[in-house]
Amino acid sequence: MELESAKLIAAALALLPILGVGLGLGLIFSSYNEAVGRNPGAAELLDKKFFLTFALTEALAIFALLISLVILFG
Repeated sequence: MELESAKLIAAALALLPILGVGLGLGLIFSSYNEAVGRNPGAAELLDKKFFLTFALTEALAIFALLISLVILFG
């Protein structure tokens, strides 16, 4: 196997965690919408936790993308 093809395969495999991030973000959004729908008064309290969990989960996707780019172009 040539080095360039191994790099492409490794970079693609490094992007697999993005599937889990997508599922996690879907669960976060659906839970937030359900909680605010049941108790609209708690939206202000839930906003802080929602944005924190959203940012931390999205950071995992950015790290996976960064590692994939390092493998591909490094």
